[in-house]
Amino acid sequence: MAEKLGGDGLMRELCNGFKLLMDEEKGVITAASLKRNAAVLGLQDLRDDELASMVREGDLDGDGALSEMEFVC
Repeated sequence: MAEKLGGDGLMRELCNGFKLLMDEEKGVITAASLKRNAAVLGLQDLRDDELASMVREGDLDGDGALSEMEFVC
């Protein structure tokens, strides 16, 4: 996919994905915002603890949420 989109295109798609999943008030992806938007990704059948685990895996600063930088990296 990266080859097809190129570097700029891939970054644009990642940023669009982040905006789709983020909590608009907080500006980050939380387990709750991921749950609200899970159907978009076909993840509606995941349990709350599985969604929280997905956030924890990318949470580099330990604040319980994914910033855009954490999501893209």
